[in-house]
Amino acid sequence: MEETIMNLIVHSGEVRSYSMEAIQCAKSGNIDGARKLIEQAEVELLKAHNVQTYLIQKEARGEKTEVSLLMIHAQDHFMTSMTLKSMAVEIIEIHEKFNNNIC
Repeated sequence: MEETIMNLIVHSGEVRSYSMEAIQCAKSGNIDGARKLIEQAEVELLKAHNVQTYLIQKEARGEKTEVSLLMIHAQDHFMTSMTLKSMAVEIIEIHEKFNNNIC
């Protein structure tokens, strides 16, 4: 179970890293690079989501998962990464409009 939980943490961490890097690219005017990084973040987000779905389906079948501090950390990491990716997309769009003087 710990390995599954760690997968959720690792993939969520990748989402966070790609999203932050995408914001930095957008800040420097590299919108195409930022969008490519967001695409990579989306791939990692799907992997993390699949891990979470596996855990939810397992519990739905009656296989209870112990709620540990590691599990709570993984879920927190996942939710924060989802939020950050969404915000990164918005920030990239703002930079794109600003760079194109579309305000």
